[in-house]
Amino acid sequence: MADDRTVLRLLTFNTLFKGDVRARLRALGAILDRERYDVVCLQEVMYRRNADLLRRLARSCPHHAYRGAVLLHGGLVLLSRWPVRQHRWVRFPALRPIRPELLMRKGAQVATLGVPGGGLAVVNTHLSANLDDDWSPENRYTRIERAELTRLAGALSTLDPALPVVVAGDFNLPRGSAPLHEFAAATGLRDVLAADTEPTYRPTPSWPAPPALDHVLVRSAAGRTVTARARLVLREAEPLADGRRAYLSDHFGIETELTLSGGYQAGGDKRPG
Repeated sequence: MADDRTVLRLLTFNTLFKGDVRARLRALGAILDRERYDVVCLQEVMYRRNADLLRRLARSCPHHAYRGAVLLHGGLVLLSRWPVRQHRWVRFPALRPIRPELLMRKGAQVATLGVPGGGLAVVNTHLSANLDDDWSPENRYTRIERAELTRLAGALSTLDPALPVVVAGDFNLPRGSAPLHEFAAATGLRDVLAADTEPTYRPTPSWPAPPALDHVLVRSAAGRTVTARARLVLREAEPLADGRRAYLSDHFGIETELTLSGGYQAGGDKRPG
């Protein structure tokens, strides 16, 4: 009997928009090409010229999704080994308090990829930061994040139910937090690192024990089961072109091995891309 499994490797990584960005992105591009990921979800890329740089360097991912003539919508970039059949941008509501982060126009990319054995919906997202570091239900930023998750859940509801789904990115919500748990329960998603307590934000002297803020959530579909295992990557300083070594971000990456089992004819998004 033929093996109907498809195994894909996905990376999600907040690249950090400030500092020596181009040098770090060049190092990241080389890693992406060497590691030959199937899908790459990046946040805080910000400028189209930086996204174009990554596209040129990550030759193993010839397909892409991002929008914006100069500034990218949400700073989000999706790179893929497999064709991007359609993609659309979902912007989150701009809620008070007024803060510089609103200039980033945060939201989500909703894409359908033509992977072996069928289709796969991949959602790359970046939620608003909680500047109070207080994720209690009454906090002002928790209210914003709940509204963003509501918008994200609405976008997921438009996907063809025949598609397995991966939602990845910087949620700026701790693993196990009430808003994240409620979102996962409402959308049928499962956190692939649910039992992991390691931080995904790089600890600093001022924040020695940050929570896990980056997540990968998956959902199976009828006839197409998704199983996953994940690990943190990009934790160490990497060599730059000028001989220096530097951390590539203030976040760690999450590398996820996805196994899609079962076969079906790929569907798509109910809405046009």
